[in-house]
Amino acid sequence: MTSPDPASIRARHRVPEGYTVHGHAIVSADDFIAGPDGLTPPELRNEADWRRFQDALDAATVSVLGRLGHEANPNHARRNRLVLTRQVETFEKGVECWLWNPAGMALADALARAAPGGGIIAVPGGRPVFDFFLAVGFDVFDLARAEAVELGEGTKLFSGLGLDRTANDALAEAGLLAGPAEVLDHTAPVTLTVWRKR
Repeated sequence: MTSPDPASIRARHRVPEGYTVHGHAIVSADDFIAGPDGLTPPELRNEADWRRFQDALDAATVSVLGRLGHEANPNHARRNRLVLTRQVETFEKGVECWLWNPAGMALADALARAAPGGGIIAVPGGRPVFDFFLAVGFDVFDLARAEAVELGEGTKLFSGLGLDRTANDALAEAGLLAGPAEVLDHTAPVTLTVWRKR
């Protein structure tokens, strides 16, 4: 799914009061979330990060992800999922998820149907979903990094990243402030930096 430009997203979509948007990603040292095949490579899978991530999903009211991510990761835990897709006009029930097209329905209306009452919106990606919420506004972003892994090609965390613009730059530009890096796994090594809205 190709995301519209950030200004168009902000003009149409907002996060209602009572919800907190919490992003989650593990990236390589050079900011990739997937290899050339679009899949998460084994080098970016880490048990310590995975346990932390699963706990965060359990605590969320709803998880918002892309269709490919939903299809690649069956919803065995029966979590409340909202899946961004162009395969529906607006909003409808899918297989173990809600299907939502942001071009046809505003975020506030989708949340009112999929997760009324507020709570944590977990955002595990992929990139079009990360781009969408970068424009709408993250409250918190947990950025895990496999410090010894460089992929060189594939899918980066956000659109527009390159040699002169990193994931850290994009998060800072969006108004988030980095906390101190924590080591999740000394042997990998994998670190975690929590970015919070200023």
